[in-house]
Amino acid sequence: MKLLEDRIRKDGEVLPGDVLKINSFLNHQVDPQLMMEVGEEFTRRFKDAGITKVLTCEASGIAPGVMTAYQLHVPMVFARKKKPSTLNDAVYWANVFSYTKKVTNKICVEEKFLGVDDTLLILDDFLAHGEAVKGMVNIANQAHAKIAGVAVVVAKTFQGGSSWVKDHGYRLESLANIDSFKNGQVHFLGEE
Repeated sequence: MKLLEDRIRKDGEVLPGDVLKINSFLNHQVDPQLMMEVGEEFTRRFKDAGITKVLTCEASGIAPGVMTAYQLHVPMVFARKKKPSTLNDAVYWANVFSYTKKVTNKICVEEKFLGVDDTLLILDDFLAHGEAVKGMVNIANQAHAKIAGVAVVVAKTFQGGSSWVKDHGYRLESLANIDSFKNGQVHFLGEE
């Protein structure tokens, strides 16, 4: 998605450890117009997949997740990183390691929101090593839900997560595919 790639080039910052900081429009401050475009693109790509719900993780997946769910006319469910006191004990759990924060989060979704009749679009802001996606796949499997595919705003294709998704037979649609961060610059897949 050229609009997203252009925005990454303009506002993105490559940090040590192959980290891309794009908090001016996705991870801290959110550009709602850009997220609406992201939702429209994911909807275009998955409109015929029979999706009944979008599943994402808090917090950075919520903006693109809700815009996509809005366009698909389905609910969005987000996996919480901490179980609130209002959540009952009937939950699906998965452990997710964060490479940027160096912590393991236990994500959860209340069982009543996912089930065998659901066809899910798993959506994440970043796909690097694939830990968040693996956690959401785990939760979808616990719910016996079908997975229509994995939608990712930004994929760092060189870090293994994209390969994991494809190797496990899931359809992967990512809007910006980063091949490397050579010399502190973002290089997208297919570029010289």
